[in-house]
Amino acid sequence: MITRAHKILFLLMLLACIIMAAVLIRLRNRAQDRLQAEAAAAPPSIAEGSSVSPRAVTLYVPNDLDGSLLAVERSIALPADSNAQARVLLESLIAAFHADGSTHPMSVASGINEVYFLPVPKSPGQAADAGQMAVVDLSGALAAAQPSGIEPETLTLLAVMATLHANLPTVSQVHFLVDGQPRDTLAGHADLTRTYLASEANPEPNPVETSQ
Repeated sequence: MITRAHKILFLLMLLACIIMAAVLIRLRNRAQDRLQAEAAAAPPSIAEGSSVSPRAVTLYVPNDLDGSLLAVERSIALPADSNAQARVLLESLIAAFHADGSTHPMSVASGINEVYFLPVPKSPGQAADAGQMAVVDLSGALAAAQPSGIEPETLTLLAVMATLHANLPTVSQVHFLVDGQPRDTLAGHADLTRTYLASEANPEPNPVETSQ
């Protein structure tokens, strides 16, 4: 027989279940609102990063046979950040070094740790902007894979300088590090103690080859 006390207890338990269900539904709705607000406040680059359209860039690939730099046009998706752009450009250049039939063969899959930009101080009386210095941090793997010799080492540096300047014209100077540290030479010959003028690359006006 169900007593009055049992009925009251059952009603109280039912009421408690209803209240708990309402609280849980409210908490769920608050969580959804918070997630939607965070998504709306997220930086546009996160949402748009995958929709960057490829653009035409020029890579200067060395030709060890005649000591020239060959201009090769590629279509590459570049990020908005200039540091990241420089790294993507140079990694694409190095990919050309170890591609089949390379005119500057180098067995290294990736050779750029990072690229930093520093403003170049103006000389006294200089009115125009002096541009930027690109500090290119090469990997130790690239230095180890670099064929030793003044010409092949110099061609590697010139290719980096010409590729940066062609696609990022504000780069007027280039300085090289290896694994974040100063180094005397790339592989025994090409000087890494100095800062180069980007214009020193001075690539020959070779026809541009289109390659996807």
